[in-house]
Amino acid sequence: MPTVNIYYTNKKSMRKLSTLAAKLKPFVAKELTCGNISLKPNEVSVRLIPSEGRAMIGDVEIDVTAHAFAERVSKQDKICLNIQKFVKENAPSLGSVYVWLQLCELGHSWKD
Repeated sequence: MPTVNIYYTNKKSMRKLSTLAAKLKPFVAKELTCGNISLKPNEVSVRLIPSEGRAMIGDVEIDVTAHAFAERVSKQDKICLNIQKFVKENAPSLGSVYVWLQLCELGHSWKD
């Protein structure tokens, strides 16, 4: 199941990001849906992680980790740009936003 780790430096962003997280789950599920794999929002985990040290590139950085299906690989940059656009449109006060999509082989403990 995909994970979305949202790192932020400004503690004042926490409330806005908490609200955004609920909207982000269905959006990411839609973006990562491909072929026979139709993701549901409850299959996407979103985590908010405060970052110390002031060494990040952006005010908000998002790491999305998901299985490397061929369709995702072929449109990985588009997926990142779509998520970035969604975040900026829904929370413009967050500042600069960068998104990375890490596609890999995944195992999980999810059972229905």
